This record gives sequence, structure tokens and C-alpha cells, in this order.
Amino acid sequence: MKNRVEKVYDELVTGIQDYAKKNGFARIVVGLSGGIDSAVTCCLAAAALGSKNVLGLFLPSKYSSSDSEVYARRLAENLGIEFKVVSIGGIYDSYLDILEKDLKGNEGKNIEIYHQNIQARIRGNILMAFSNRFGYLVLATGNRSEAMMGYCTLYGDTVGGLAVLSNVLKKGVYGLAERINQGNEIIPKEIIERIPSAELKPGQRDEDNLPPYDILDDILHSYLDIGMSPGELKEKGYAQDVVEDVLLTIDRTEYKRKQCPPGIKVSEKI
Repeated sequence: MKNRVEKVYDELVTGIQDYAKKNGFARIVVGLSGGIDSAVTCCLAAAALGSKNVLGLFLPSKYSSSDSEVYARRLAENLGIEFKVVSIGGIYDSYLDILEKDLKGNEGKNIEIYHQNIQARIRGNILMAFSNRFGYLVLATGNRSEAMMGYCTLYGDTVGGLAVLSNVLKKGVYGLAERINQGNEIIPKEIIERIPSAELKPGQRDEDNLPPYDILDDILHSYLDIGMSPGELKEKGYAQDVVEDVLLTIDRTEYKRKQCPPGIKVSEKI
């Protein structure tokens, strides 16, 4: 696994370099969330173009924890990249002021999917504004596990010119983080150890909407990479309803993946 992760790390760094050069970008912007996917993406960007050419943007809403900013800022300091905070709270409130009546929603009583997606899309707009104004290449930070399950917001966290981790499962993201931290803690251990969450509503966790990543990743790898049938997956010990839900979700969310930025092909599945 270690050699495979090293190989993928090198391919991702080279992929960013090549894509940026071919498309005329000298600088990169990454939306930092305080989570592991954006942290790994940012580290790869810094390795590819140099720390001085990377901007980390932290875009908190009222649902972002204070820890997230602390961890994102510490990552930026460890990497030596530029770091900015742009709060989306006021923008989000203005959306609600205008839309809640027509959408017949009440965020104070029930935070619905459209409330969560509005936040993600505001962040996407801000990242693209920095790209337009200063010529940054925006890197999307989602991983393969999320993409295959459609656990992403079109025109929100999928925004960007290149989706660096789109061919890396969640377990592989942790493997890359371990590689990045060899000999020196670049990614704060708190980022690696925290429970994955989009922080779009109070107490949100990825596993509220997805199977645990160790189970999900094994099903995805077995089905997509090895070619196991649904029956073989069930024989492997996974519950029938979990297998059926994962495979149905892959089919139902193909339209999202068709609209995502291009990814970097890797020779190893991690």
C-alpha cells in the first residue's frame, strides 16, 4: 500500500503541474474546510506549484465550527501558503430573506437540502470570483467515494477546473495524508482524526447519509475495480440492502459526475 500511495502522490502532483501549465495557470486557490480532503488537495497543490502560488480560502457559515478555522489556518501556516477568511454568513442570510417565502421553507425549524446546497454554491461563487479576478485555478476537493455516491453539490463543492482526488477513495485520501506527514506534521493530526462532516447543519456527519467509509470503499472498489457482481458482494458478507442502495445510488447520480471537472488519472487504485 505504501508504494502505491507514493506512486499516486507523484502522479497527482505531476497531474496538477501539467494541467496548470497547459491551461495557462500559475496560481491555485483551494477552499479549505478544516477537513482532510481539502487539506490533502492543498498540500498537493503546494507541492505542484510551490507554496507562494497557492491561496487557501476559509469560507465559514454559521454552522462551521471554530475548530475548522483553527485547523485550516494551522495547515496554511505549516505549508507557508497565503490564507484568507471570507464569511458567507451574511450572503446566506440574504438568500433566505429573498427565497424562503417562495420556497415555503423555514430554516429555523428544518434545515433542508436546499439550505445546505445554497451554502455550498455561495462558496463556489466566491472561489470563482477569486479565480476570475486574480487568475487562480480552482481545485475541487471531493474524493471518489463521495463522487460515486453523488455526495456533492453541483455548482458548489464541485466547482473548479480540476478535481484532484476524483479517482482516490476516502481511504486513499488518508493514505496520502500519512505520506504528506512523513517526518513532519503538515496536516494537523486533528484534521486526520476528526469525524468527516460537511458542516452544513448542526451535528452533521457524512455517515448520516453514507455507509461507513471502510464499508463503502470496499464495496466501491470490489464492484468498480475488481468487477464483483451484486451477488458476489452479498456473499462477501455485506447486507443486501446496503449493497443495493450503494449500486442504485451510483446509477442515480451519474448525471452529477457528467458535470464535474475533469480528474487526474492514476495508475493505482487507493
